[in-house]
Amino acid sequence: MVHVEVQTLIRRPRHEVAAYAANPDNATAWYANISAVRWETPAPVSLGSRFTFTAQFLGRELTYTYEVTELVAGQRFVMRTAQGPFPMETTYTWQDGPDGATLMTLRNRGEPAGFFRIASPLLAVAMKRANNADLAKLKSLLETP
Repeated sequence: MVHVEVQTLIRRPRHEVAAYAANPDNATAWYANISAVRWETPAPVSLGSRFTFTAQFLGRELTYTYEVTELVAGQRFVMRTAQGPFPMETTYTWQDGPDGATLMTLRNRGEPAGFFRIASPLLAVAMKRANNADLAKLKSLLETP
């Protein structure tokens, strides 16, 4: 099992951060490894929505379809994938921070298979580094006028 959790404080209102981060159309702007998003169900995001990401990770191209399994506007967003080399659950949570800022938490957990199972200690370190970089990019995008 791999479990990685990172947080950042973004100086924007919680509803703005949540709306931007939970929209798959924005994923390529703030996730360095995601190169494409394709909707499998009609937009906008709702419970049961499905979308496919194409990503590069540890030198491999991955294509995986997430399904939204929990959605509480402005508070919690959970999506899961059951297929592919790395079944994963990704959770975003947002809490009010000081002075109108938002504390965003990004958590990934899953059970790697195949090559990724063998490399799971390296995988957790790489995921944490990537997730911190992605949240830093999101913070920069949302805080820059």
